[in-house]
Amino acid sequence: MTKKYRVGILGATGVVGQRFIQLLQNHPQFEVTALAASDRSQGKTYSEACTWRLPGDMPEQVKQIVVQPPAPPLDCNFVFSSLPTDVAKDAEENFARAGYPVISNSSPHRMGADIPLLIPEVNPEHIALIDFQQKTRGYERGYIVTNPNCSAIAIVMALAPLHAKFGITSCVVTTMQALSGAGYPGVASLDATDNVIPFIGGEEEKIEAETLKLLGRINGSTIDAPAMTVSAQCNRVNVTDGHMASIRVSLSNKGSVDEIRAALSSFTADPQQLKLHSAPAKPIIVRNENDRPQPRLDRDSGNGMSVTVGRIMPDNVLDYRFVALGHNTIRGAAGAAILNAELLIAMNKL
Repeated sequence: MTKKYRVGILGATGVVGQRFIQLLQNHPQFEVTALAASDRSQGKTYSEACTWRLPGDMPEQVKQIVVQPPAPPLDCNFVFSSLPTDVAKDAEENFARAGYPVISNSSPHRMGADIPLLIPEVNPEHIALIDFQQKTRGYERGYIVTNPNCSAIAIVMALAPLHAKFGITSCVVTTMQALSGAGYPGVASLDATDNVIPFIGGEEEKIEAETLKLLGRINGSTIDAPAMTVSAQCNRVNVTDGHMASIRVSLSNKGSVDEIRAALSSFTADPQQLKLHSAPAKPIIVRNENDRPQPRLDRDSGNGMSVTVGRIMPDNVLDYRFVALGHNTIRGAAGAAILNAELLIAMNKL
């Protein structure tokens, strides 16, 4: 019989917190036993505190759980965090210090030198940073592991097999990001309707920095960034779910369009070999149609955990260009953290 880990969710009433609850329903390894959120929700049952925003009904098993403050102790073995940035930094450190592994979707700790920023298909070896983190910070059982920015995940998933095979020297990215990435209520309807907003605070900096950390090589207690330049421009578009990125790359070793397509479509990694529960059979799906990927048609591929790539062609300025799409609240948020937890179990770290 598979061991069930008792899970707490920090930031449980938000959109990503709700997505955690939805994805963990009937999960073979995890059982939600604790929920935590902001002051206005504390002391209420989850059904009283939370207005459910996702398709389908709120799972029955969480309705009567009383929402607690986002502070230890909680009745769980480890926590998933989707706390707001201004709360997450101290709260996550407090849980790690109290002996809880923290699997975080929040941003404050992502660029910490001793904190794994993890995509299981891309850089599972970065888990080794946990040992250094525990030693330098004095954590006994606890630690913090993060997943990347919601756009950076889809971008780096597409870049990783190309960087491994050909080497990438430069990358220019333009994102078109869904409204759900702003949380709820997010972007005001009169701002979003009939409009594209060419600014998302902090997003371009996150993509540029996180891409280099994710594709870096671990060297003892540090990560050596690749010799690559990354430039990002980010736009908010009137789409509910699904972040799209138009990507241009220069390669160290030139390859044909067919070789680029083959490197992407054949890509698999540790999560597929380990048959982790949330891992899609094909982490990258290559579409050959002229007009794909599209958010409405492709965001749910692989149960929302696959990245869809299309429009692969030579570029007149750099070497190649293509379009990548990922579901921002599944592969880009809650699903990413859950897959990280599954990998940590497989690596005997949970």
